[in-house]
Amino acid sequence: MGNHSNNHTCLTDDSFKYNLYGAVYSVVFILGLITNCASLLVFLFRMKMRSETAIFMTNLAVSDLLFVFTLPFKIFYNFNRHWPFGDTLCKISGTAFLTNIYGSMLFLTCISVDRFLAIVYPFRSRTIRTRRNSAIVCAGVWILVLSGGISASLFSTTNVSNTSTTCFEGFSKRIWKTYLSKITIFIEVVGFIIPLLLNLTCSLLVLRTLRKPATLSQIGTNKEKVLKMIIVHVAIFVVCFVPYNSILFLYALVRSQAIANCSLERFARTMYPITLCIATLNCCFDPFIYYFT
Repeated sequence: MGNHSNNHTCLTDDSFKYNLYGAVYSVVFILGLITNCASLLVFLFRMKMRSETAIFMTNLAVSDLLFVFTLPFKIFYNFNRHWPFGDTLCKISGTAFLTNIYGSMLFLTCISVDRFLAIVYPFRSRTIRTRRNSAIVCAGVWILVLSGGISASLFSTTNVSNTSTTCFEGFSKRIWKTYLSKITIFIEVVGFIIPLLLNLTCSLLVLRTLRKPATLSQIGTNKEKVLKMIIVHVAIFVVCFVPYNSILFLYALVRSQAIANCSLERFARTMYPITLCIATLNCCFDPFIYYFT
């Protein structure tokens, strides 16, 4: 039951994705549940959210767990190729996925900006880097990602055939052209391109600042520790999110027929499930950021 598309001479088959999703989601569910629950307990009861970074990391862990809790339904769906849970739960599942992917990128960006302010402007940023301001920023991130996730789920997300029901797939070209392509472009700009530029810029400025001998004595931290933090942070962002969002943009173009090219459509439909699986692994990798931070 793959997504087959026949536009004159173009026939694509991405049915391999179901077993791939089922296997990867099973791993992410087990590892993501254990590691993020452990991290959340540390933030809430040991660190007690005493720092701005702890507040951002707590929200990142919550974002991961909300997605992880929906994975049993996705695992059942992909292994059985049938969604028996209704349209409402399909909407919740899709919203949780989008909230996690883009919430993770935005919370990682918050951590990066906070580190930038602490190292590059350690004294001037003291009035900005407060727990109250961090909580306000986190609330803004949640409003933004939930709005984006819900807006992508306003229409019917299940499609019923004679033998099965699908969830969040098989949308018509009309829906892609009139609605989904516009939502995708907005999400890509706000949730990916801007955070990517901010992460790279902040990391480069921090690295430049660390080259100054007086910096480490001012901020009272270890240079190697900061370097490890930056490497792990940027690596997770680039590995997990750059491939997925790059392919998603191409996927939206070919699905909406903005680009009518059979080879590109086959490439996008083949790579989209693979990069999506890599993106969901961020739930397992985020605890490394907690450790190094």
